[in-house]
Amino acid sequence: MSIPVVSTARCCTRALRIPLRSSCVAPIAISQQRRPAPAPRWQSTAAASNPKVAGIVDQISQLTLLETADLVSSLKSRLNIPDMPMGGFVAAAPAAPVPVEEEEAAPAAQEKTLFTLTLKSFDAGAKPKIIKEIKSMLGLSLVDSKKFVESAPKQMKEGVPKEECEKIMETMKALGGVVVME
Repeated sequence: MSIPVVSTARCCTRALRIPLRSSCVAPIAISQQRRPAPAPRWQSTAAASNPKVAGIVDQISQLTLLETADLVSSLKSRLNIPDMPMGGFVAAAPAAPVPVEEEEAAPAAQEKTLFTLTLKSFDAGAKPKIIKEIKSMLGLSLVDSKKFVESAPKQMKEGVPKEECEKIMETMKALGGVVVME
C-alpha cells in the first residue's frame, strides 16, 4: 500500500473509534482516551454459566479458613480421596524419621549380601596391569583408569554380590593389588 492510502486508513479507523462530536479533537486527545479495564478474574461471569455452580462458588468464597478445612476433609471422606502429601512438606514431618531408624536397625541383624569394593593399594611394578584391569572392569578410558589407580585408596564398585566380590579380589590380588570388601 502506498503512504497516502495507509494514512487514510488510519484516519478512518480513528474516526470510527471517536464519537462524532469529538471527531475534530487533536490526536493527543485520542491517545488520552482509555478503554475500560477488564474485570478481575474472580469477578468474571464467564466461568459461572451454571447458576447452581455460581451459588456454590459464592457460598465457598464466604467460608472462613477453618470452615474451608472442614469442607475439604468432608469432601475427601465422601468422595474417597486419599490424603496426598505435598512435595516439600513430607521431609518436615516429625513422625517420618522414627520408623526409618527402626528399619535401619533391622538390616544390621541380617547377613549382608551386597558389598563395596575398595582398591587400597598396589605394587608399583603391577601398576600397568592393574590399570588395564580397572579399565575393563569399570569401563573407563585409559586416562581415567590411570587417574583412578593413582588416587588409591578409592572405591571401585558398590552393591556387589559376595561371589563377584571374591572373584574380583582374587583377580586383583593375582595382579598385585590390595582390594578390601566392606
